Amino acid sequence: IATFLKTVHPHVKVIGVEAADAAGMTRSIEENEVVTLDHVGIFADGAAVKRIGDLTFELCKDLVDEMVLVDSDEICQAIRDAYYDTRTILEPAGALGMAGVTKFVRTSTASAQNYAVICSGANMDFNQLRFISDRAEKSEKLVAIKIPEIPGAFKQLYYDLAYCNVKNTPRSITEFSYRFSDDSSAYIVLSFGITGLEDASTVLKLLKIKGYEVQDLGDNEMAKQHARYLGGGRATLDDEVLYRFEFPERPGALEDFLNFMSDEDRAVPYNVTMFHYRNRGSLENSVLVGMQISRENKEGLEAFLDQLGFTYFEETDNLVYKQFLCHAGDAEPPVIKRSGSKFY
Repeated sequence: IATFLKTVHPHVKVIGVEAADAAGMTRSIEENEVVTLDHVGIFADGAAVKRIGDLTFELCKDLVDEMVLVDSDEICQAIRDAYYDTRTILEPAGALGMAGVTKFVRTSTASAQNYAVICSGANMDFNQLRFISDRAEKSEKLVAIKIPEIPGAFKQLYYDLAYCNVKNTPRSITEFSYRFSDDSSAYIVLSFGITGLEDASTVLKLLKIKGYEVQDLGDNEMAKQHARYLGGGRATLDDEVLYRFEFPERPGALEDFLNFMSDEDRAVPYNVTMFHYRNRGSLENSVLVGMQISRENKEGLEAFLDQLGFTYFEETDNLVYKQFLCHAGDAEPPVIKRSGSKFY
């Protein structure tokens, strides 16, 4: 293609694109000889080779005007953009061109130009779709926030974040993960909806002005791949119970749930010790909540929960909870309770 274009329309600029962790052609052009890479990433496996071909190198060093490197997140975003535009699912290597032109336009000074992109494959591995969906989510920002471990701080954070914008319109909270650590501070990993990089920067500045300690986790690979899914570790707490709630996913659903759970007129006192929520785009979603409550108030708690209108499941005896989030022990099958119904 480059040979044809440079022959017929030599003014056309030819730009090559590689994955940043498999940049064999870029390295070879820079060093003016074929370079053998020590290792390559295999996410874009259709273009992942340690050593490029000799003939390919001879052609590209003379005909390709520029090389662009893209990371896995940029490839995932390109796959998502292509799907939304064409309802076609590209494989990672097939989306390199889309990712490259997006980055080129964003980082270069060129304007009012026409771009043609080669989308070279759709041999998608179904098992990659979950990873791609998570990493392509450029409409949300992942952060870690420190708040005081005092009553009301959890709900106050939600409102400060949900309405943290100039127009004072609700902002979606897509992920919320908290585990009790000590009596002084609480550390929360959360994601919230953004309209772009400038919007995300504004929100972080406003949160810091309000006194929150905020860490942007957008470039933290360990946080994005692992830490966000961890429950926060074990906690040594007396009389902790664990419940999983289900509710229809709709705008404001999480806010309604928090309002119910923080109702000051509730019949029994309890302290929230764990909270995990993740909006996955399904019709229904779930929240995992740990609560510290005395044994004598347990029956009153369930009477209160029955009034909420949410389906809930007690998970206190769940094996995973026992082994990873509190003390070890034998587990019994979870008790299923359906709020508002006549059967348990």
